[in-house]
Amino acid sequence: MQPIKFENDVLLLIDQLKLPMQEVWVKIKTLEEGAKAIKDMIVRGAPAIGVTAAYTYALAFKNKPFSSDYANLVKETLNSTRPTAVNLFWAVSEMEKVAKFCKKNLYTTLLNHAKKIHADDITMNKKIGANALDLFPKKLKVLTHCNAGSLATGGYGTALGVIYSAFSKNLIEKVWVDETRPFLQGARLTAYELEKAGVPNTLICDNMSASLMAKGEIDLVVVGSDRIAKNGDVANKIGTYAVAVLAQYHKIPFYVAAPSSTIDFNIACGNDIPIEERAKSELGIFNGKQIVYDLDNIYNPGFDVTPNHLVSGIITEEKVHYYPYINSLKVCDS
Repeated sequence: MQPIKFENDVLLLIDQLKLPMQEVWVKIKTLEEGAKAIKDMIVRGAPAIGVTAAYTYALAFKNKPFSSDYANLVKETLNSTRPTAVNLFWAVSEMEKVAKFCKKNLYTTLLNHAKKIHADDITMNKKIGANALDLFPKKLKVLTHCNAGSLATGGYGTALGVIYSAFSKNLIEKVWVDETRPFLQGARLTAYELEKAGVPNTLICDNMSASLMAKGEIDLVVVGSDRIAKNGDVANKIGTYAVAVLAQYHKIPFYVAAPSSTIDFNIACGNDIPIEERAKSELGIFNGKQIVYDLDNIYNPGFDVTPNHLVSGIITEEKVHYYPYINSLKVCDS
């Protein structure tokens, strides 16, 4: 599945707000359209946000010469969309470096670099999947939370990339899919992806994983990440921390799959990771109708932080990293 395409000077994004019932492609031609698509979660998942930001950065200079003031406007417009996903800031920084030193053919040069970021992301995803194979001694029953598949990346996936790679080697018995409240990325996106890929899966409510773990129905947990601190603390979709606590209690390995661009070596620990607070309406309104008494009395952070001691390993394109992450992640700091 390819959720991001670039054709004839137009960025095409599959509208993840309409999945799985409709497959609608949104056309992005301007900086403002690209930023809105990221902010409104038409595209989501840290790597996919980074790829989208790279293409949007290029489009911003399609008919504009480089100037420091305009470059700052482009950067600020994109960086203000989603504060937790570090791949966004990484991609914008990479594009900015190219723009500053480009002497001619600015748009073409930027576009080629965005395409490279896109292609590199897919390559890294597949390496992540390959690096995880040794974690599967036999066919396993796997739990995943949120969506960290093709739809969350440039293509293939991080956590689901691990699952796809294991499935290709006949190492997946079943995937349990957390619904992932309140935005239902698991129900709407992960189950949809796995069905299309032919991977056996069953959707469960978020509250159900503990009972499945107690019954021996889950052998391994793998999730993605939106930002990893240099000490190995992991920010991911809200509810991930709870899954990690349950996994440790039931002595089930809990792995995080992410490209090295998700590691923020400027962040010492999880306490320093900015956590996005989403709109109250995402929790208090369903199918256009208010379902709570007081719509203002809602706290809706989009992410939580799993402390490093609960993480069995972090799978990157380099290798599987183990605690203490402050040392093992250094190989990704280029």
